Amino acid sequence: MFNLKKKGSVLLMMMLMIVLSACNGEGNEEGTANGENQGTDFPNKEIELIVPTAAGGGTDMVARQLVDIAQDDLDESIGVMNVEGGSGSVGMTQAANANPDGYTATMVIAELAMYEHLGTSPLTPEDFKPVALINYDPAALTVPADAPYDTVGEFIEYAKEHPGEVSVGNAGPGSIWHVAAANLENAADIELNHVPHEGAAPAVTALAGNHIDAVTVSPAEVRTQLDAGSVKVLAVMSDERHDLIPDVPTLSEEGIDAESIGTWRGITVPSETPDEIVEILEETFVSAAKEEEFIDFMNKNGLGVQVKGSEEFGEFMEENRAMFGEIIPEMGLE
Repeated sequence: MFNLKKKGSVLLMMMLMIVLSACNGEGNEEGTANGENQGTDFPNKEIELIVPTAAGGGTDMVARQLVDIAQDDLDESIGVMNVEGGSGSVGMTQAANANPDGYTATMVIAELAMYEHLGTSPLTPEDFKPVALINYDPAALTVPADAPYDTVGEFIEYAKEHPGEVSVGNAGPGSIWHVAAANLENAADIELNHVPHEGAAPAVTALAGNHIDAVTVSPAEVRTQLDAGSVKVLAVMSDERHDLIPDVPTLSEEGIDAESIGTWRGITVPSETPDEIVEILEETFVSAAKEEEFIDFMNKNGLGVQVKGSEEFGEFMEENRAMFGEIIPEMGLE
């Protein structure tokens, strides 16, 4: 009798273990379906997205629209904190040094690939793990509507006749738009007067008021002035024409051998962030950037949508880093 009871107890325990194992398996499948990657419960509180530029600017606009969509998918809120200064280096440095737990992300900008070559900051793409590229826009050579030149060729000819007199506004020393103007200057063998401003918007305002002669900023950043007829775009610094201004030629179409220069924005996290958390954020932000609501917003504001996942975004940043490493010394900006 004792042996029968013992055998019965063993069988009962085995049945209980099978039932518990099955239940646990179902729970794991459900957790994965709900976005809990490899056992993590991330996120379970608010995520902070650091934007390294001023509130109300193009980067800030893109960030806020993106998180409005992304946070619905995560079922957690995403707060935006603007930390400006140093052509973006102040905010991005703060973000790179944050706790690598996924709860501090950054909208990095093109300047990240330039700092080391300019000597303005030790920050590089290696200080982050890439999550997703969201946007890319080329520089556009823009001048007042009543300027005495209607083509980039005429602009260059005028600049050669007036060396050092043609003033070009930028978003600050070492900013992407400063490098864009220097790129044209180097390719066309002209001498320009670079005038720094506290961002692209003040530079465009100065242009519209005829306080400077040109800017090299994105088409989106001069859209209002274009619509008002106070400025005109002579060329874009890209391989292809821009959808917002399809009648405007590229520099290469005008016979100018210059690098394609533009601004880009993407999401990153500190370099030590676990891969499983990066994967969750990648899926979330890539999905948000492909939503019709986000694309409509970008089109409405003349901003380009270019979406890449973590691996491709990392390669993209390194390609930019290498390109700037070649051209910045040629421009004499380092």
